[in-house]
Amino acid sequence: MDMHKTTLPFGALGDGREAHQYLLTNDNGMTVGVTDLGADLVSVRVPDGHGRRPDVLLGYDGVAGYEENGPLFGAIVGRVANRIGGASFELGGRTYRLAKNDGDNNNHSGPHMYFQRLWKTIEGKTDDTIAFELLSRDGDQGFPGALDVVVSYTLGEDNTLRVHYEAQPSAPTLVNLTCHAYWNLNGHASGSVLGHTLTLDSDEYAVATPALIPTGELAAAVGDMDFREPRTLASGIGSRYDTYYFLRDKTRHLRHAARLVGDASGIAMDVLTDAPGLQVYTGGFLDERLCKDGVNYPAGSGVALETQLPPDAIHHKQFPQPVFTPERPFSSTTVFAFDTAE
Repeated sequence: MDMHKTTLPFGALGDGREAHQYLLTNDNGMTVGVTDLGADLVSVRVPDGHGRRPDVLLGYDGVAGYEENGPLFGAIVGRVANRIGGASFELGGRTYRLAKNDGDNNNHSGPHMYFQRLWKTIEGKTDDTIAFELLSRDGDQGFPGALDVVVSYTLGEDNTLRVHYEAQPSAPTLVNLTCHAYWNLNGHASGSVLGHTLTLDSDEYAVATPALIPTGELAAAVGDMDFREPRTLASGIGSRYDTYYFLRDKTRHLRHAARLVGDASGIAMDVLTDAPGLQVYTGGFLDERLCKDGVNYPAGSGVALETQLPPDAIHHKQFPQPVFTPERPFSSTTVFAFDTAE
């Protein structure tokens, strides 16, 4: 193995601090770019079997875009990804109130999100890994307890990208970390992702209100919501998917969750996770201009497969719970495995 790790400047933040990009490259020519701004994933170049290496990740060209990053391109989202109904929760007999940044609800723990902060870079023991650390103080974003977060990226010679999360709380708190990457396996600048084929290892999804807050009910994945067999995103509800799917395998070990195949490139991506499910979001709210390589990303330009605990789980005790303690820290792994479809 001859893994390569390169450090590049990524630009200056508004306060003058410098951000950096780190490139991991394997012998197959796959390259992964990450940055210490937010521990964001910023590029993934994958061989397509025809001598090309398209960048299959939506994003920006430099630090200016990622400082704002309304769509959360490649962002590490925490302390709690997704929505918390009513922007409040009870824990240990006390009510905690969060910012209402999504109607009457809280979404992705904003404002002052993790992806807008400069993380400490931790050099991996080998050249195939880079890691970042963030200390979130007690009371940060309205959550109890301090949280020491480490996110590591590992590129394998088998064209796998492993994302591992560790979060050590100082007191009982909520944790639900994810990577909000948008994928277009034809290449980030290739237009609509809705011709991609998706397969999910899921028989049921969380029913949600129009504000995307789960009701607590589960529904069978049938009709437009059924991805048990491969089908194109366009054959269902296209860019209007923003749905949490529970995985069929409830064991919470690292197991297969999804397979996405680009219709033009033939690049395929398998998703493995130890999370109970994933949010499937087909970019219906996208309308981002002058992004990476100067291209625009209208609705449906990318699909996010966000492995995580269910949204608003703290209000639905039948869901896997996001409560973690000093004695039970948060730990989770997701693998994105790339190949070419047969």
